[in-house]
Amino acid sequence: MIKKKIKLLRKKFVALKLDGYVVPKNDEFFGEYPEHDRLKIISGFDGSAGLAIILKNKNYLFVDGRYTIQAKKQSGKYFNIIEIHKFLPFKKIRKLKLGFDPQLFTTRQLNIYFNNKLTLEPISKNLIDVIYKKRKTKSKLFFSLDERVTGENHKSKIKKIVKELKYYKSDYMFISAPENVAWLLNIRGYDSPYSPIPNCRVIVANDKKIFLVVNKNKISNIIKKKNYRNIKIIDPSNFKSFIKNLKGKNFTIDQLTCSVENENIIRSRFDIIGKTDPCYILKSKKNACEIKNMINSHVEDGVALTKFIFWMKQKNKKKITEIDAEKKLEKLRKNNKNYLFPSFNTIAGTGSNGAIVHYRASKVSNKIIKKKDIFLCDSGGQYKYGTTDVTRTLCFSKQPNKIKNLYTKVLKGHIAVATTDLSKQNNGKQIDIRARKFLKKNKLDYAHGTGHGVGFFLNVHEGPQSISKYNSIKLEKGMILSNEPGFYKKGHFGIRIENLVYIKKDNKKLNFENLTLAPIEKDLINYNLLSNQEKDYLLKYHLNVYSKLSRFLNIEEKKWLAGLI
Repeated sequence: MIKKKIKLLRKKFVALKLDGYVVPKNDEFFGEYPEHDRLKIISGFDGSAGLAIILKNKNYLFVDGRYTIQAKKQSGKYFNIIEIHKFLPFKKIRKLKLGFDPQLFTTRQLNIYFNNKLTLEPISKNLIDVIYKKRKTKSKLFFSLDERVTGENHKSKIKKIVKELKYYKSDYMFISAPENVAWLLNIRGYDSPYSPIPNCRVIVANDKKIFLVVNKNKISNIIKKKNYRNIKIIDPSNFKSFIKNLKGKNFTIDQLTCSVENENIIRSRFDIIGKTDPCYILKSKKNACEIKNMINSHVEDGVALTKFIFWMKQKNKKKITEIDAEKKLEKLRKNNKNYLFPSFNTIAGTGSNGAIVHYRASKVSNKIIKKKDIFLCDSGGQYKYGTTDVTRTLCFSKQPNKIKNLYTKVLKGHIAVATTDLSKQNNGKQIDIRARKFLKKNKLDYAHGTGHGVGFFLNVHEGPQSISKYNSIKLEKGMILSNEPGFYKKGHFGIRIENLVYIKKDNKKLNFENLTLAPIEKDLINYNLLSNQEKDYLLKYHLNVYSKLSRFLNIEEKKWLAGLI
C-alpha cells in the first residue's frame, strides 16, 4: 500500500514541476496527535514526531532518537531513516524544488529544515489529501471549565495577554495553538484522541476584544453563557477577509504555531511582530487549584496502576500478551468515574519490544510476556480534572546482576532528579546531567530527554520547560514535569522509571514533589549500589504510596503493597 501511495504522489510532481514533496507529522493545528495523520499514510510510521521527504527516486524519513528503531521497522523498506539531530534535511537534500502545504509549516520550521538551500513551492491543495481522501468525522461541541476547576477565570487571563500586547506596542495577538486557546478561555474539546483539545484559534485585541476563529457550531453552547457573550466568532473561511478589514498597524504572531499561510494573510495587512506566545509560559506555572486537581487525579490513577502492577506480578504464570496487559490497565482506569481516555498510546513492551522507546503493540508485534523477560509499561490518563503519565519496568523472575545493575543506575538517576536542590540547579539542562551521571560512568546513555512539561487537563507533552540536554528555561513554582531516565539495549530489553513531579515552594525553597503514586519495582534493584539517602528516599516514597492508596485496595493488594515498604 505504501509503495502504491508513493507512486501516486510522484505522478503529481510532473504537472506541478516538483522534484519532491514534504510531509510533516502535524496537521494545521500543529498538535502532537493529528486527527488526520498524513505522515503515517505516506510512510507507515506512526510515531509522534517525524518529517518525510518523497523525491522522484528516493525517500527520506527524519526522526529523533526515540524513534530510530521504530521507523526502520515501519518504514525502512521505502525510506532512508535519518536521525534529524545528526542531519537536518538541507544537509541531505540540495538544489531541488520541493512542494509543501503552507498550512502545515511555520516560517521558523522551514528555515531550520531547509536553511534557504532549496526552492520551496507552496501548494494550496495538500497532495496527500489528493491521493488519499480524508475520512469525515462528526465534530463534537467544546465545553467550558468552571473557575473552581481552573483557579482563574478567562477574563483575568486575557488581561495578562493585553498587558503583553501593550508591552510589544502591538494592536493584536494571534494565538494559533489550540492548547493555548484552551488555557486562555478555559475551554476544552474532543479534537484530539489523547488530549481535550478544542481545535480553534483566537485573536486578542489590545482593547480586550476577543475574536475566536472556529466553526460556530462547535462553540454555540458556550457563547450563550453570560461570561462568554463578548466573544465574536469568525468562521475560518472568512479569516482572510476579516484580517483585511481590521484596523491597526502591528500584529503579534506565535513563531511556533502560526502557519506560513496565516502569516502571509496577516502580513498582507499588518507589520508582523514574531514572538513566542506568552500563554506557553503562563500556563506552565499551575496555580494552587490546578495542582490540587492534579494531585487528586494522580491518587485515582495510582489506584489503577497499583492494582495493575499487583495483577501483573501475581498472574505471571499465565499467558499474558502485551495487548492483554494494555487492555487490563485500561479496564482498571475505566473503573473510575472521572477517567475519560488515555493521554497517549500505551507503551507495553516485553523483552526486545521494551527497547523500542515509543513502542506500540500491534497484532503483528504482540508478544507473550515471558517470566524471564522484563516488561516496560508507559501509560497515562486524562481525568476530570488532570493529566497523568507514568512508566514502570517490571520483572517476574530473578534477573541477572548485569540487568539489576543497569536498572539501579537508572533508579539512581531518577532519585537524583527527584531530590534536586532547585536553588542550585534551576533549569532542565543542569538537572539532565544528574539523571545521566550514573550511566555515564559506564559510558552508557539514552536517546531521549529526561523529562517533558505536562499540561493541566491538556497535552501530556507541554513546553516550554523540560529536562533535557538543551533546555535552559528557568524552572518555577507550579511547573509540572516528568522524571523519566532510562536505558535500552536494542533487541533485548528496555528500562525506564517515570514519575510526574511538580515544583513546590517550602520556606522560600523550591523542590520537586512527586505526583505519581505507584510502587517502584524492587525486585530489579541491587541495593549494594544505593546510598543510605537513596534507600531512605525509596522507603519514604513507598510509605507515601501506601498511605494515599491503601484504603482503595483489597486485602491482598494492601498486604502486598505493605510488603514493599
